[in-house]
Amino acid sequence: MIHFAALCAVGAEKVLANELKQLGYAVSGNAPGRVMYTGDEDALYRSNLWLRTADRVYLSMAVFPAPDFDALFEGVRTLPWEDYFPKNIRVVVDKVRSFRSSLSSEHSIQSIVHKAVYSRLGSAWRISSLPETGETAAIRVYLEKDTAHILLDLSGMPLHRRGYRTTGGEAPIRETLAAILLQLMFWKRKTPLHDPFCGSGTIPVEAALYAYNIAPGLGRGFGIEHLAIYDRRKDEEARAKAAAEIRPDCLARITGSDIDEEAIVRSKANTERALVTAGRVLQSIGSDAKLPRPDFIRADFAELHAPYEAGMLISNPPYGERLGSEAEAAELYRSMSALISAFPGWEMGFITSNKEFETAFGQRAEKKKELKSGNLDTCFYQYRKRKGDSDGHHS
Repeated sequence: MIHFAALCAVGAEKVLANELKQLGYAVSGNAPGRVMYTGDEDALYRSNLWLRTADRVYLSMAVFPAPDFDALFEGVRTLPWEDYFPKNIRVVVDKVRSFRSSLSSEHSIQSIVHKAVYSRLGSAWRISSLPETGETAAIRVYLEKDTAHILLDLSGMPLHRRGYRTTGGEAPIRETLAAILLQLMFWKRKTPLHDPFCGSGTIPVEAALYAYNIAPGLGRGFGIEHLAIYDRRKDEEARAKAAAEIRPDCLARITGSDIDEEAIVRSKANTERALVTAGRVLQSIGSDAKLPRPDFIRADFAELHAPYEAGMLISNPPYGERLGSEAEAAELYRSMSALISAFPGWEMGFITSNKEFETAFGQRAEKKKELKSGNLDTCFYQYRKRKGDSDGHHS
């Protein structure tokens, strides 16, 4: 079996672990923002194609004690890097993290690992210098309690870059984070879903990809394609199988609204790109099935009313930074409490970096989940509808 590590938003490790198990892989451990797992050779291709909530996928090259620089250098130098890299590749150590280890200078760790890799490759290939330009292969190093974890990037561009969003407007939510919210709410394909602050349409688009079982990575390539271990036939087989698993006949009632007309234009354009890409994939296997699009309308959230008796409302409402002031954010959140009576019987989830959201909204969340995506600390507030709740209030 092959050992892997997948990165995600800090706080979403359990969601990612569940997704890996559903793909048939064995989870072997986790750390903040990282889940380790094992899989077969197909996992080299399926992981990047199918993971909705992961930010990157890595091959775990080695785990070994590294209490000093000599141990780190030798541990890295003994790895068969020449089996993974073609001779025209530029190798970089793109990130280092040190936690409770004797070696704490991330710059020095980076330099030693880089030297060790180049020393191995120089000896194996009998060359004195390696390319400084061209396609890049990235290595990441975690030093935790004097143990080195050496990872080789298989993704290339981060996995949230699905390829359908060319412009996100202000402070867009990452595609992978939108997928995490859907999983945290246990959203089911047949449950009506609405985003009243759709922005660039990311939550509805991710819901559509999930509803129709569209592998989120089908529209793009990955870093593994530049490595010596890449097998084009296996990659094409994984993509063809993913195409055959798309479910265009699934009933999905996914909608979005925003007070900003430009947001609606963006949302429709991003949705179209995502589903046109999936449509082309279907055509490649001889299917002319049509994929229904989510519906978007321009509307103030205060004008909305539930179109169905039950459903889910999931959104990334404007934060203080986007509105101009915390006072404006608090006023918006106060007025958002009208959604509770406008959507009786609906479950709701809101993600925000504003610590006073519950106070302003006037309702305590049943569940709260802190998530760190990129540099932003956020919290996802979940409001579940309980049986017998006829007045729309949640405790």
